[in-house]
Amino acid sequence: QVQLVESGGGSVQAGGSLRLSCVNSGYIYCMAWFRQTPGKEREGVAALDTSGRTLYGDSVKGRFTISKDNAKNTLYLQMNSLKPEDTAMYYCAAGSGIPYGNSFCGSLGYWGQGTQVTVSS
Repeated sequence: QVQLVESGGGSVQAGGSLRLSCVNSGYIYCMAWFRQTPGKEREGVAALDTSGRTLYGDSVKGRFTISKDNAKNTLYLQMNSLKPEDTAMYYCAAGSGIPYGNSFCGSLGYWGQGTQVTVSS
């Protein structure tokens, strides 16, 4: 059974940085970060598979970096140059697809509980 536990959210001023972490258990081929705000559709932020392929949402390219520490079974999302529009609940997810096109890990079978990120102007 795969379990995902996020941490690292918080409040920061615009231009600041945060690093999210997602500790995972079990074998996972592809992992991704999503975000969602009330009344809006869930948005793919970044994805990373075991082959090292990555995918980023257009709104975060050049500012966010996804990475993984296999020894710690932890997925990271380094978020720099944060903007108020980055405010959302961020979720870690695991899937069996590949990061390609609009697909952030394809069919997603596992989700974390989410961690809130708030960016003030």
